Amino acid sequence: MWPSSVFRPLQRLFINPRQTAVLEACMIGLVSGLAAVLLKQGVGMLGGWRVQMSHQAPAWLVLPVVGLLGGFLAGWFIERLAPEAAGSGIPQVKALLANVPLVLNLRVALVKLMSVVLVLGAGMNLGRQGPTVQIGAALAAQLSQWIPTSPSHRRQLIAAGAAAGLAAGFNAPIAGVLFVIEEFLHDFSGITLGSAILASFIGAVVSRLLGGRSLSLDLVVTSYQANFSLQDVPFFLILGLLAGLLGTLFSKGIFVSLAFYQRVLKVGLPWKIGIAGLVTGTVIMVLPVAFRDNTGLLEILSTGSVTWQITLLAFVVKFLLTLLAYGSGAPGGIFAPSLILGSALGYLVGMSAHGLEATVGIPLGVPEGISSNTTYALAGMGAFFSAVTRGPITAIVIVFEITANFNLVLPLMIGSVVAYMLAHRLVGGSLYSHLLAWNGIHIDEATGAQQQPWQHLTAASLMQRRVETLSSTMPLSEVTQAFSRSHHRGFPVVEQGKLVGIVTQSDLSDSSRRPATAEPVTLADIMTQHPVTVGPQAPLNHVLYLLNRFKLSRLPVTEGHKLVGIITRADIIRAESDQLSGNGQQFGPQPEPSYPILQTRSPATGRGRVLLPISNPASAPILLKMAAAIASNRDYELEVVQIIAVPRANSPAETSVRTTQSRRLLRQLVHLGEAWRIPIHTQIRAAHDVAQAILEITAERHIDLVVMGWKGGTRTPGRVFGSIVDTLIRQSPCPVMLVKLGDTVQMDRWLVPIAGGPNAQQALQFLPALVQLGHQPEIRICQVISPNSPTLITQPLQEALAQLRQTTDCPVVARPIWGESVPETVCQLAMRKPYDVIVLGASREGLLTQVMQGNIPEAIARDSASTVILVRGALDTES
Repeated sequence: MWPSSVFRPLQRLFINPRQTAVLEACMIGLVSGLAAVLLKQGVGMLGGWRVQMSHQAPAWLVLPVVGLLGGFLAGWFIERLAPEAAGSGIPQVKALLANVPLVLNLRVALVKLMSVVLVLGAGMNLGRQGPTVQIGAALAAQLSQWIPTSPSHRRQLIAAGAAAGLAAGFNAPIAGVLFVIEEFLHDFSGITLGSAILASFIGAVVSRLLGGRSLSLDLVVTSYQANFSLQDVPFFLILGLLAGLLGTLFSKGIFVSLAFYQRVLKVGLPWKIGIAGLVTGTVIMVLPVAFRDNTGLLEILSTGSVTWQITLLAFVVKFLLTLLAYGSGAPGGIFAPSLILGSALGYLVGMSAHGLEATVGIPLGVPEGISSNTTYALAGMGAFFSAVTRGPITAIVIVFEITANFNLVLPLMIGSVVAYMLAHRLVGGSLYSHLLAWNGIHIDEATGAQQQPWQHLTAASLMQRRVETLSSTMPLSEVTQAFSRSHHRGFPVVEQGKLVGIVTQSDLSDSSRRPATAEPVTLADIMTQHPVTVGPQAPLNHVLYLLNRFKLSRLPVTEGHKLVGIITRADIIRAESDQLSGNGQQFGPQPEPSYPILQTRSPATGRGRVLLPISNPASAPILLKMAAAIASNRDYELEVVQIIAVPRANSPAETSVRTTQSRRLLRQLVHLGEAWRIPIHTQIRAAHDVAQAILEITAERHIDLVVMGWKGGTRTPGRVFGSIVDTLIRQSPCPVMLVKLGDTVQMDRWLVPIAGGPNAQQALQFLPALVQLGHQPEIRICQVISPNSPTLITQPLQEALAQLRQTTDCPVVARPIWGESVPETVCQLAMRKPYDVIVLGASREGLLTQVMQGNIPEAIARDSASTVILVRGALDTES
């Protein structure tokens, strides 16, 4: 295989697919035409040698043995080198153009060509025109790999290759284009038509110049003149009906043959094709000599130079032997056999029409009589082809282009349309779609696309909206710390909310990027400016193309210059994997499920559960006391968990992690919690995403409250609390309590700013349990009131005071305070008074909204040495 670097100069010269379409179409048509000529010459040489040997040596020995050996060798090559080359190849091309991930490349084309020569040269009743479709498409697919292009343009190149293959096989360029549009693409866009027409034309010209005519119809084409009269119309209608019935029977027979080989003849592919060749050779051995040459038989039937008995025998034998060969998986098509069967059927109908004319005395005053048998034979070719493939337009054009006789158009239209309508009524749908469905691949008949739920996805469907970013003014030391704390290998760089660059680990380690200056180096000095981006509405195939074209692992999603998300290769793979397995209900970046490494269970005697994720051994004991106090007060159980983050490249279930320190810490916490006499469960989990693992445990263990530590701030722009806490605040269905421990942990003086609402109520409900941790606790409740307020509204303050006096024994004081801004007033009060603990229970309309949009908890935590607790109630209780 040629390396893609050979074609990089061309790739740089031609960036727009429309600029390269003409050159690529010419190349595809040329190589497809040459491949079709080589295939025809190879089949002719091997087939001629077989016929000659059958005259020189005993036919009963030569024909079966050659059929067996040719079939076995073809099957062996396919099984060992390219299993995708089995069959006609048209269903594989149809599936690939419907975005089914099948292999189609130069290797498949070469194996297909070699195996078709062996099979057809050995005498099997299949055609080479179907395989040329796959060969042309495979050569085009290989070209699109050598010259990288977008997925949509690659699809059009493959379609052009298929059209060129069929055009070269039949010497019918128009039919090649129409077949691809009728069967594969259902697309009449400019690039599709232009590429397909040009490739088909060149393929047909090359095949005609170097290989002669496709079918052995020289006598018909050079000396035959078609005629047509009104008396023929009823007989062409009858021909169409017979072709529709027998074509439907032929189509059904294909699946019967496939089922026979799959369920009865349970041997390898080489033996299946070998046995088919052996049976074919044995049958042909006892038939007239004309049956030994498939191509010559078509000309004999079309010209009407045989008796009706031989014609009927040819129809029955070819009908059965074609089904026998196709069902075995032999590489060959049904185009040529369909034409032979159609010509035999048309010839029989023509002879019957002439016999009826002689007997009854038609034309009954009409000047012209019944048309010649050749006209019926050629019309029968199109009718039977149309019934089998369900492609009436292609059928009409193929026969017309072969004969170049305009007088045949009306007979072809009558027979082909009637046959198609009947076959479609009896079977419905494309034969190749049914063959794909037999193999479990379902294609939408209306669009020619595979029925996949992610087919119409955009970048917005899969992108991660909460993006960890870095500031362009950040020093390199902080950038290094950011990489060390994160599993990401790259960060978008923003400046005043706009994307200005991207930085990766390789950028950070590349010393050549750092300027030679004495001034401090910032991130703006080493980042990659003007990164490749994509819009939210960009289709998924364009996202994949950009990731592959520029060798990227992540792609920022922007609206103008504003960063709105990021999408990675892992996000796309994971979403498609979820859909294939039936687990993906929502699209988006979903990490693998966490994996429990260690679990201990106590008696499940509580009425609920408190979840305590721990990571810092220094803060774990005090957090345990808070969680245990609430659990004891509410008769809950306590679930203590430590989550070990593993790289995204490794599966949590298959990654080896060290748990010695985690086990020791959990044992210490269990001993501390025994004094509270509450059930304590413990577990250690490996996970890609810590926040996602906590959400999984919340759902699995039916958690009623999550208590966890909080550092009090984050340096990541766009984050409020940090990546883990932000996720829990937004997604955890149960209440969440965040605890930022102060410099000196005491629990005596409590400040509770309230503004009403469910979160404030939730915080008040936790206070009776928490204040028990103090020696002489006292609580101050405050409500911020604007000086411009016409009335003094203290109803929430009075209700909170009454509630706490009923549920606690410690002193409770309620005082309103005045201030223009709620956050500023709370911060000033926290700085003036030495409170041990500040509890924030905010309503969605008040403080919580500002928390999610600003930095209220950070301001309090930064300016106060007190312990800060933030309570967010259950999501289903917030208004």
